[in-house]
Amino acid sequence: MTIQSFLFAIDRISTTVGKAAAWLLIALTALVCIEVFRRYALNSPSQWGFELSVMMYGALFMLTGAYTLAQDGHVRGDFLYGSMPPRRQAGFDLVLYFLFFFPGIIALLYAGWDYAGSSWAIREHSSITADGPPLYWFKSVIPLAGALVLLQGVAEVVRCVVCLKTGKWPERLKDVEEIDVVKDQLEQSTYVDDDARRAAIENVSSIEEAAHGRLGGAAANQSGGGTK
Repeated sequence: MTIQSFLFAIDRISTTVGKAAAWLLIALTALVCIEVFRRYALNSPSQWGFELSVMMYGALFMLTGAYTLAQDGHVRGDFLYGSMPPRRQAGFDLVLYFLFFFPGIIALLYAGWDYAGSSWAIREHSSITADGPPLYWFKSVIPLAGALVLLQGVAEVVRCVVCLKTGKWPERLKDVEEIDVVKDQLEQSTYVDDDARRAAIENVSSIEEAAHGRLGGAAANQSGGGTK
């Protein structure tokens, strides 16, 4: 297995779980609509509606963390980071992963495992309402989400090491992106010649990469980051 296929395999796991968890958003929307209707139209709110919506939102938030990391979508204060050459970005990321990311995620995984285990042992239910919904399945999401983010973090460290060696960020497993709409429109346009179309599409791609602070080999050559 090559390094790139290893990275894609981990990206694929994170993406699959993230897309599956995204369906919780549909269920959550339906639940809230039903609860609002029951509360204001029928004057008969359910006992579990509010708590279930909180748990569904929490599960959605946690299970999409690894997917967001795989797509390099987490918010980054990149005023300086975005102007760095790839090797410096990789070195910066590598230090922060070992200084903050891994200690925090390992602590979350350890505490979450104990937290979920205790909840399963007593078949814990919510005490906010009488005969509240079970909590043990929801608390099990904590160590699961932590394990997924930790696995994706390993892939990100490998990406940093590869970038330090080559001066270029490895590819990511692509998913749906808003910028694809622009690319499709350019590819189908009949009002520009082929050379202008290709140049415009490349420009769109460079804007997308710059927005993520991942300028790749082109930026490395421009800024001198590709020299040894």
